[in-house]
This record gives sequence, C-alpha cells and structure tokens, in this order.
Amino acid sequence: MHFVEAKGILSAHNGMNLYRGCTHGCIYCDSRSKCYGFTHDFEDIEVKQNAPQLLEQALRSKRKKCMIGTGAMCDPYMHCEEELKLTRKCLELIERYGYGLAIQTKSDQILRDLDLLVKIQQKAKCVVQMTMTTYDEDLCRILEPNVCTTKRRFEVLEILREHGIPSVVWMSPILPFINDTKENIEGLLEYCVGAGVYGIITFGIGMTLREGNREYFYQKLDEHFPGMKSKYHRQYGYAYEITSSRNKELMTMIDSTCAQYGIVCDTERVFQYLQEFPENKGYEQLRLFS
Repeated sequence: MHFVEAKGILSAHNGMNLYRGCTHGCIYCDSRSKCYGFTHDFEDIEVKQNAPQLLEQALRSKRKKCMIGTGAMCDPYMHCEEELKLTRKCLELIERYGYGLAIQTKSDQILRDLDLLVKIQQKAKCVVQMTMTTYDEDLCRILEPNVCTTKRRFEVLEILREHGIPSVVWMSPILPFINDTKENIEGLLEYCVGAGVYGIITFGIGMTLREGNREYFYQKLDEHFPGMKSKYHRQYGYAYEITSSRNKELMTMIDSTCAQYGIVCDTERVFQYLQEFPENKGYEQLRLFS
C-alpha cells in the first residue's frame, strides 16, 4: 500500500475510484490489463489520500445534484478500507450534500456503512451493485479467493432490501468451461429473485482477456484447473471477447427468469436507472411533512 495526492477525483460521468489496484484476488479481473497503465504491482494498493477533500470541493461546486458512482475499476471495500475508511468519509460527504450513490462491490464490509446508505436513500437515492458470478461456494473461493463468497453477498442483498435499499447484480464475467453451466446460472438467478434485485447486468455468457489480465488468468488456470489453459488456447486463441458456447441457452434462461419476476435485464435500462437522480425527492419529502 502506498499513498498519493490525486489531482482530481470525479470523472466526466461523476464516477470515482478512491484506490487503484485490488486485494480480492479474482482470477479473471480485467483491471489488471496493461491498458490501464499500472506502474505498481496490482496488489500494492494506491491510496488517493486526499480523495475526501477533492470530493467535497467537487460536490460543493456542482450546480445540479446527481448520482455519484464508485467501484467500477477497484472495489471501494478492499481490506485497507477497514483501516483507512476513505469510502466511509466520501459517503458521509455524499449524504451531507444530498447527492445520490451508485456503489459497486463484492464485499460484505459494505454493511459497516449501512447507516449512511440508508440516509442517502432517504434523502436522495442509493443503489448497491453486487457482483455475483459463482453459485458453488468451493468454486467461488478459487475464482474470488480473498473476499466473501456469493452466499454471503446474497445475505448482504437481503439485509439491504430489508432497509429499503435497491440493488443490482453484475452477473459477469462467467468463465467458459468453468462456471458457464445451467446449475450455476440457476443458482445465481435464485439469489437475485430471493433478494428482490431491481436489475441484472450481464454482457453475455463469457469474459474478456487482453494483455495483463490474460497472463494472470492463465497462471491461475494452471494452478487450479490443469489442462484448462490449452482448452482456452484451442477455442479462443488470443481473442479479446471470450464467449461461451452456451451463451444463447443461458442468456435465454436469464431473460426468461427476469421477465417472470419483473427484474430488469436490459443493460441500457439498468445503466440509465443507476444514473438517474430523483429530482423531485426533496419536494416529495417536504410535502409529506407539511
């Protein structure tokens, strides 16, 4: 872990990453890709120590309230967050200034900040996005070794629902020959239905591989799935998009279940929902108490 003074914190689309790198150890992580320009080991977390100060400046200067996103590149609840509390400090600012939040994680550490999530939802809007790729607990511990398993993430989603916080599940990536099975997708869908999620994001049944994350992924295949790397080479070569041969079948299953239970699975609609700030919520609250 090392500390830097960042020059800015919010992207043009109001997203932020408080850290660079990750310690969750997911074997498929695209953020390891060379194109992102890491100059340090991926596990050597870069901490933007002045992030709260930069965020407060940005929020105070905006003319219009909006949704603030975090977690797209690096999980805001990595192990160092337990000590540093940068994410919590930023959530306090988002709540104080009346902005909305769309936060993405794999970690149950998010429950530490449940009080703030509830306040943000009451004042504006809070959506928690949880990545769920692997129903089988033992397999999950191999693919995502340093973070809580999918079952625990489902329990987190249930707790969030009980507190009135909507959720979205990222069912991606799904790894060909490893978890692209009917049983896996059925299990994940069962969790989504049980947790009453608003939507599911999936980009088809598959993954992406490019320089940086491809080498790490193949190293882990050799460790845990002997012979699997050769299978990937034969089937996909050096392709960027790695699509499962079961894509059509499994996507049909997802679409059918979503239609049956009223879960939004159109990716464009889900992203729109994540970006929509409820302009009239403050007015509605005033009207309720007037």
